[in-house]
Amino acid sequence: MRRIEIYDTTLRDGAQGEGVSFSAYDKLLLTRRLNELGFDYIEGGYPASNDKDFEYFQKVAQIPLDRSTVVAFGMTRRKGLDVAQDSGIKSLLEAGTKVVTIVGKASAFQAEQVLRTTREENLAMITDTISYIRSQGREVIFDAEHFFDGYKYDSDYALTAVRLAAEAGAKMVVLCDTNGGSMPEEVAEITRKVVELLPVPVGIHCHNDCDVAVANSLAAVDAGASQVQGTINGFGERCGNADLISVIANLRLKKGYEVLTPDALRHLTALSRFVYEMVNMPYRNNQPYVGRSAFAHKGGMHVSGVSRVPQSYEHIDPQLVGNERRILVSELSGRSNIMAATAKLNIQADPKLLERILAKVVAREHAGYQYEAAQGSFDLLVKQCLGTFKPHFERLAYRVNIETESDGRIVTEATVKIRVGNEIRHEVAEGDGPVNALDAAMRKALNGTFPNLAKMHLVDYKVRVINSEAGTAAGVRVMIESRDETDSWGTVGVSENIIEASWIALADSYEYKLCKDEEREQQAREKVENVGASRER
Repeated sequence: MRRIEIYDTTLRDGAQGEGVSFSAYDKLLLTRRLNELGFDYIEGGYPASNDKDFEYFQKVAQIPLDRSTVVAFGMTRRKGLDVAQDSGIKSLLEAGTKVVTIVGKASAFQAEQVLRTTREENLAMITDTISYIRSQGREVIFDAEHFFDGYKYDSDYALTAVRLAAEAGAKMVVLCDTNGGSMPEEVAEITRKVVELLPVPVGIHCHNDCDVAVANSLAAVDAGASQVQGTINGFGERCGNADLISVIANLRLKKGYEVLTPDALRHLTALSRFVYEMVNMPYRNNQPYVGRSAFAHKGGMHVSGVSRVPQSYEHIDPQLVGNERRILVSELSGRSNIMAATAKLNIQADPKLLERILAKVVAREHAGYQYEAAQGSFDLLVKQCLGTFKPHFERLAYRVNIETESDGRIVTEATVKIRVGNEIRHEVAEGDGPVNALDAAMRKALNGTFPNLAKMHLVDYKVRVINSEAGTAAGVRVMIESRDETDSWGTVGVSENIIEASWIALADSYEYKLCKDEEREQQAREKVENVGASRER
């Protein structure tokens, strides 16, 4: 298998995406993570652009990296300036990296219309910069910016630019589809010509403005490119860059190329979500390979098929990339969905029960409920149909009061009255909003009896209007995601009153947590008893 180098530019090109920002600490954390998985190059940033990037290069030099090479990124010398006097070049050398990536215009149009210089001067800027940095003992990767557009505008000039870069000492020339407007067949044809022309390896760097950045990257590799540049989750300016998650999975699983470390693929889902969490952005559920919906099945026929033969509706085993199969339950569900979603309860042999659960789901979804992302509420519904659900508390009353003080400060207070066993508890608490206040009051009422609730916290809260034509009287669906030290789960509530919908979802979250802990404790007791019985025998 031919090995393909993976060059990550999440920390530089990815940070140019709207809403994406990394602290210096974030950048060091991600560097360690990428090194563990065997990324060949990690582009840390442009040291001349800001203090944060400069600080990163100072600190990353103290981290022992055994698999990855950190790269400083910069531009060619400015026009009409001696390369040794260019402050940007000085900052690149001061970053202290073994490898430096230099971006230069490989387009006559860009040289004349954007840089406002001559074609000859642009070529001199490329060769002078590469030669000088090589003379300082550094290796150089040359990013040929706007190469594909430049090739289509004036192929001779574009080819001259990359040829001179190689002759000046670049260890690799990377062809950039900077505007993201090229098609896979163009990229393949042009890359093949450059690979045949140059005495050094060729890489590919694609933007996703036509939604084909991954396809373009794969086409370039098949045409002879030996390095792919991109970002985790496709972050980047405008429509982003080639998503390295998909690139890596496709190169290894679909095309048989060698990438990263042998076991890196099974960490792709965790890596993708780690980066989303780092920049505080929601996961892209339909992201190939690693999205929550990538192996989610909703239609009854699909579920029936995948339950018998997984490859009937799955192109790979989800575990190969660290993901998992999910069976969704909705009004589209058939008996197969219910059987798959309740497999752990061993109720497949009771068709009447399965039909009863399905009928309940359909009726609840007609009322506005949705269980696709509310596994916690669905599990409670199943227990109710089984007759095994025993509520841990009973709501007697609740009240939420919101007041505005004279100084403009908003005070939210919630009072709850519940019955736990034979005891009635009445608690009050303040919060940042009505749901937060209800949560705080409920915890005061329940924690004494159920201390494990202290390990549970809410991580997401979403509201969706169900029947918008009703205006302010419309029903709403509230989705709450909760998490403890081992799991996360979703719950749902529906009502014309947003506070009541929130209460339903919140109460389900407590009940699911308490049921889950009791089942785990019961399993632990049974395990101990079985061990004891075995010893007696």
